Amino acid sequence: MSAVISITSGKGGTGKTSLAGGIASCLAALGHRVLCIDMDVGLRNLDLTLGMSDRTLMDFTDVLSGRTTLEKAAVPHPVIQGLFLLTAPLTAPRDLITEESLKQLLRQARESFAYILLDAPAGLGGGFRMSVCGADRALVISTTDASALRDAQRTVGELSRCVSNIHLVINRLQPKLMRQLHTTIDDAMDTAGLPLLGVVPEDPQVMLAANRGKPLILTARWGAARAYLNIARRLTGERVPLMYLR
Repeated sequence: MSAVISITSGKGGTGKTSLAGGIASCLAALGHRVLCIDMDVGLRNLDLTLGMSDRTLMDFTDVLSGRTTLEKAAVPHPVIQGLFLLTAPLTAPRDLITEESLKQLLRQARESFAYILLDAPAGLGGGFRMSVCGADRALVISTTDASALRDAQRTVGELSRCVSNIHLVINRLQPKLMRQLHTTIDDAMDTAGLPLLGVVPEDPQVMLAANRGKPLILTARWGAARAYLNIARRLTGERVPLMYLR
């Protein structure tokens, strides 16, 4: 049975796209057939995170308009078997991208993929609403700073109108900074009003991998890479303890 998962954040700078690519890569490495759809029209970056910027010739509007099929537009990753990318357009006619057309696209995707991850644009605009309209579950990505958590709380309010299964992922966690601020993960969960799916430490390897054009799991095994794998395993139903971060 397939699952559509929307990866969201209330603001930019939380590392949402890197995390979406990392989780998708790990799900594929675990043996699942995975489709990533970049929903950020005009500001797409998921292709860079996955190291596929030179392979994306068509985008999801080509499928919506009937110019091509999903099978032809979804590009396989050159190294990670089972991982596919359907990118966002640089521009798109507003009347082409509708809730019904996107739901139809997701219905097609469910026939071929076990997991469909939607990398939603940051914020709560029209792109966000389109990115969650057909989702089975959603992840809200936040850092531990007060402004990110406040925006995460607002995101939850919007998501709860159409998605019932919502979890929090704390990204770019810096335990030393949290101790200085006298705050905890429990405090972050209370502020966001969500159960926790995972924590990801601040890790310079994330930026290095993105700039090299390689998914993080191909260049690292610990830190954020291990956290991505743990989250992916939890999404498949496994019970995996949270990472211990000093």
